[in-house]
Amino acid sequence: MQSIAANGYPILFSENGYEFLNTFIEENKYSTIFILVDTHSNEYCLSRFLPFLATEKTIEIIEIEAGESEKNINTCVEIWTILTELGGDRKSLLINIGGGVITDIGGFVASTFKRGIDFIHIPTTLLSMVDASVGGKNGVDLGNLKNQIGVITVPKMVLIDTEYLSTLPQNEMRSGLAEMLKHGLIADANYWAQFKDLSQADFADFDGLIHRSIEIKNEIVMQDPTENGIRKALNFGHTLGHAIESYFLESDTKKTLLHGEAIAVGMILESYISWQKGLLSEMEYVEIKNTINAIFDTIVFEENDLQPIFDLLIHDKKNEYGKIQFALLDSIGNIKINQEVDSELIIKSFEDYKS
Repeated sequence: MQSIAANGYPILFSENGYEFLNTFIEENKYSTIFILVDTHSNEYCLSRFLPFLATEKTIEIIEIEAGESEKNINTCVEIWTILTELGGDRKSLLINIGGGVITDIGGFVASTFKRGIDFIHIPTTLLSMVDASVGGKNGVDLGNLKNQIGVITVPKMVLIDTEYLSTLPQNEMRSGLAEMLKHGLIADANYWAQFKDLSQADFADFDGLIHRSIEIKNEIVMQDPTENGIRKALNFGHTLGHAIESYFLESDTKKTLLHGEAIAVGMILESYISWQKGLLSEMEYVEIKNTINAIFDTIVFEENDLQPIFDLLIHDKKNEYGKIQFALLDSIGNIKINQEVDSELIIKSFEDYKS
């Protein structure tokens, strides 16, 4: 597949990507190559990657536990300490192999170690391929609050190898599918239409669907790298989705949701809000709700769940001057950013979701 030119770095695909990677490493004369993995990507993905790596440089593997709970500043301190103990310097390279947690935390660690070393993302989950690894956002959670600490620093390259997806369970694949659905809803109605009936969808060219999803995100990021304007479109479904994800993460009585599972709920809720604000037609809203509900399990919300979710909305990164800001659909394939929504309408969206 054809490479994609991002904001100062290339997004490469499969074998051609590995050839470019080896040439890049050789030309830049790195002192040491560090590879960051978690327990999952170490077990299932590292054995595929290492034979492609043609270098005589010293290679050090750093492993962390898998899961969102590891995406915190304490894990960063552990990685910074290991980099220091193993002689990491300004000419070291960090290669991040894994899902969204690994690319988020790996990019943040590299961006801040010695005031910044080069890093490369090799995403191994569908979610990280189409979303987390693209765009230069790196960071960690603050307690249960998603992505509160971070920087925008681009990698030297992103290498997409869809062979890694064969190691994923179905729920992880669905989690990534949520971001692909989002990209269609906010920017490409024809792309969205390919997912409306998965029983009829042509997944023979799934790599092509992934490529287009990455293109959509990259086109938006290129217009607004630091999220002062149109890049906020990518937050559709995430204002409520992140609050739901954070709440389920901290609750002792709730099962932790995957990112895409929470965003799927968020997209339904925010589509309802878009309809009620006169931006989206009722027919489009019903189409979106039915399509997403056909893919994702319904999440149960009790009456006493709503207030804690409301409390978490206050911490959303898009908020300005104390106002909660939404990116809402202005018909399928179009978006309006910086939309204020009152609490009564948010409550109604949950009531509709449960109906």
